[in-house]
Amino acid sequence: MKKSLKSILCLVLVAAFVFSLAGCAKINYVTNGTIKSIREVKDGSWVNGGADAAATDADAEGDPIVLEKEFEAGTYGGVEFNSLDDVANYYKEAYDYTKSLTAQYIDADGNTVTFYKLLGDENMTIGDVIIDGSANAVVNKLIPGIVSNMFKPTPYGLVPCYNRNPDLDNNSEDEHKKADHDFRTTEFSGEDILAANVTDNGDGTITLEIQPKAAEMSTRGDDSQGRFFEVLGDISGVVADIDAVSFTEGTAEENVKVTYKGGKGVIKINTSTKEIVEADYDMEAVVNVSHASIAVIKNKSATLTISYVNHYPASDEFLLSSKNLKRA
Repeated sequence: MKKSLKSILCLVLVAAFVFSLAGCAKINYVTNGTIKSIREVKDGSWVNGGADAAATDADAEGDPIVLEKEFEAGTYGGVEFNSLDDVANYYKEAYDYTKSLTAQYIDADGNTVTFYKLLGDENMTIGDVIIDGSANAVVNKLIPGIVSNMFKPTPYGLVPCYNRNPDLDNNSEDEHKKADHDFRTTEFSGEDILAANVTDNGDGTITLEIQPKAAEMSTRGDDSQGRFFEVLGDISGVVADIDAVSFTEGTAEENVKVTYKGGKGVIKINTSTKEIVEADYDMEAVVNVSHASIAVIKNKSATLTISYVNHYPASDEFLLSSKNLKRA
């Protein structure tokens, strides 16, 4: 019984994390996936087993650089880079220009619609859930199925992004979700960069590799991670809304923490136009929940890792399969 309740706690928390990233539009996938997974735990249609593992230390000090190549001042593809500020400024110019470009698409109803020219796909991986320092093989075996039920990839513009339609990429049409930022441009700056490098590809393009500085409880557009990646936002409110979960001490805001570090972006830019032609953004985060309780299981701590990857451009196959969308 305790193992089942502990598993249910993990499933509910994972659902909350995915929900907060995926957004309200995906609530049906979250709800249905969670119910299905919890039923599997209750009715025994899961394989017994467990394994111990070392806990992930989300509070480890430092912000290690993951880029293998260091920045070297110089001229790349005819563009001079003398500092990380130059990298950030060039990235901003390319980002802003690329998001000024639109293209026409044919939607599922046969209508012609205008979206960003550069749309990307997305993929999310949830790492092992660690409870009180141990990983349970049963729970972690269920995670891929939970994520696939709840998270349905959707095409969006360059991250961070609120909508593939540039007219709606500043939240202005949603009175309940007013944004403090216009995501049709970026506020990313040299102050946000931990490490970066530039490569001349020899074909009229250069590649920027950028690792933003670490951040805690990152919010879209508000910090080094939120200005570069599509982040979770303040998930403590989502966890607080789960009736089944309580805390033996403190509040959800005090006990739910997300640490972002170790992620990077690889962005290829046409130097003649400053248009981003290909990009990969790999956001890495560690979620920590402390003093959580559900039913008779009290004062438990849980840790999980999230890897969220955006690739541009999205393939025609992805656009068709995800939104029945075709390039005109």
